[in-house]
Amino acid sequence: MVSLDGLAGVALRWYDSALDLRIAVDDAGVALLSVVAAEQGFQGAAPDVLEKAAPARAGVVGLPLIDVLVGGSGRRWAGQRYSESTIGNRMLYDGHDLSSDGLWEILRVSLREPTTQLSATVVYRRLVDVGVLNSSVTLRNDGDSPVAIEAVSSFLGSGIAGPGGSLDDAEILWADNDWQAEARWRSQPFREALPQLGDHAGQGRSRGRFALTSVGTWSSGAHLPMGAVVNRRTGYTTLWQLEHNGAWHWQVGEHIGTGPTTSYLALLGPTDIEHQCRTILAPGQSFDSVTVALALSRDGFDDAVGKLTRYRRAIRRQHDDGRHLPVIFNDYMNTLNADPTTERLIPLIRAASKAGAEIFCIDAGWYASPGEDWWDAVGEWRPSAARFPNGFSKVLDEIRADGMVPGIWIEPEVVGVRSPVAESLPDEAFFLRDGQRVVEQDRYQLDLRHPAAKAHLDDTIDFLVDDLGIGYVKMDYNINVAPGTDTGGTSAGAGMLAHNRAFLGWIDEVLDRHPDLTLESCASGGMRTDYATLSRFQLHSTSDQEDPVLYAPIAAAAATAVTPEQAGVWASAQPEMSDELISYTLCSPMLSRLHLSGHLDQMTSAQQELVAEAVGVYKAIRSDVADGLPFWPIGLPRWDDPWLACGLRTRDTTYVVVWRREESADVEIVLPIAPAGSDANPHLLYPSAGALVQWTAAKGELSVRLATAPSACLIAIDVPGGAAAGWPARSSR
Repeated sequence: MVSLDGLAGVALRWYDSALDLRIAVDDAGVALLSVVAAEQGFQGAAPDVLEKAAPARAGVVGLPLIDVLVGGSGRRWAGQRYSESTIGNRMLYDGHDLSSDGLWEILRVSLREPTTQLSATVVYRRLVDVGVLNSSVTLRNDGDSPVAIEAVSSFLGSGIAGPGGSLDDAEILWADNDWQAEARWRSQPFREALPQLGDHAGQGRSRGRFALTSVGTWSSGAHLPMGAVVNRRTGYTTLWQLEHNGAWHWQVGEHIGTGPTTSYLALLGPTDIEHQCRTILAPGQSFDSVTVALALSRDGFDDAVGKLTRYRRAIRRQHDDGRHLPVIFNDYMNTLNADPTTERLIPLIRAASKAGAEIFCIDAGWYASPGEDWWDAVGEWRPSAARFPNGFSKVLDEIRADGMVPGIWIEPEVVGVRSPVAESLPDEAFFLRDGQRVVEQDRYQLDLRHPAAKAHLDDTIDFLVDDLGIGYVKMDYNINVAPGTDTGGTSAGAGMLAHNRAFLGWIDEVLDRHPDLTLESCASGGMRTDYATLSRFQLHSTSDQEDPVLYAPIAAAAATAVTPEQAGVWASAQPEMSDELISYTLCSPMLSRLHLSGHLDQMTSAQQELVAEAVGVYKAIRSDVADGLPFWPIGLPRWDDPWLACGLRTRDTTYVVVWRREESADVEIVLPIAPAGSDANPHLLYPSAGALVQWTAAKGELSVRLATAPSACLIAIDVPGGAAAGWPARSSR
């Protein structure tokens, strides 16, 4: 442990070619995060450099490393800002150490607060030379009396407008997320959200903040657990994600009146005020915050997303699925709609195999008798003999005989109020409030902390994998429970947090036991889009949207929230569709994961060939999908945009999907792709006809002409000399 004890004004600098972090110690001994910024290509820096700062003075610029609210001690400045707690501003520097773990460099900073005897370890991890900072905090009660933890920041820092940047140029970005309307990015100038109050320091100090909060078991039920601040003048971008599968809160704001004006960003998991999460730490006990990550870039939002994509790939559990990207057919969307039978499945199985699918997933309804209203009776997860009179295994054998891996849908975390499982498990195996089971839409929520709940789910998974030979499980989750469970005398939010973590631990155990099993995460589509979940699951459902025209903006924005190779996008092509609409539908998942659906068995041979052509093209480029970095040549999609475009950059090739959605839109669009003077060779990949593409080297632009609407196309742009990875991504609006 390195100590700076008594060295007020001395700073610790921890940096590489992409990231610069500095910690100062003020006159009182409080550790302040004075700088966290994107470095500009510095090479060869020592990772731990002690530098004498300016002469020691009161009001060293920076914020405490953490904000902590505890019972009996609130904020120094009234309001709802997680940057001004009394305890956080008394956290004294107590040493630091450095370590490395493969591609990661790790800085641990120790803090102590003498009054409460709380100690804290702030852990910063960076993926070397990428420009992403991972942050978390562990609190420990080193005193003799219990301490009530009401909130602790996972990250607190300043400088969101960039080095030397002005908040007048800053814009706040966030993404609204709703059922069938996921990943809708919005923005607001910082000064519209938080106006300048004046420069009269004593009287003009701000209490305002711009904040987003998620409540319940859907981590993205209202917003993606992300946000950004972009300096529109310089392009400097701070992009963040909260890696928690439950409740969270983030806020940005501004400090005025105590030394120089500074912005702040606070990222938190569940709190007492927002989520009824209050944790009592007995002497000797510890509490871990949720983990968060920040991507910092001087080159705009797209570049920051690229950095975050590389980071997400690094934290994700390694699995063959992420390398091979098999094509999935799922029988649900606009097809069987949770009503499968042997008679209905066999033709679909054969058509899916003919189209080139490699996994066939039987979705909801396989466990219920025909005509049964099964919503409030689920929980046993055993095949219905009435639906499959010759045995469910016969259907699974047909899937294997046609060269595909059998998959199945379950909703493991819920038990219907009419299910026999609701009677066989004890009350304590479910969420409880004041001794009563929590009910949401006629379902109970299992509490994965309880051994009986966990044993029930272990039996379910082992039956599916060991007895039925299932190789792919789609895990859905269709209720949102808040604020949590008070079983064991905890606050409801603390019970929720413990359950969230127990669920992730259960998933880890499932994959440890069945390492070849592929898991898809679904929560009414994209209602649980977070990297606590997605660091474990191989795939993610981006939406339940049934209209292919409306799905396009969701598909186009998906790579902001999830790596392309994990982002499952439905392509439910139907026999009643025009060829243009079939192609439009099949273009949407081309730069992500192809989830086929639709009545392929009822299509004409020409229509089936159009589907098979798309699958063949996807298979030819999917290795690039697994490595590519996303960008948005005309900006992030808006819900009603008449034209949409998203792309992936690889070492040798840039791919772009373009959608024309309205007949009233112009028939041609120009996409800025590369710097002026860049030479390239664009060609149409899918469909094989119907679009005209042209490259203008002088401007680095791609012109795309689509004569009809809705229609779409996939374009490959080959770059002489393999320079595509060096093309700068344009900053999105």
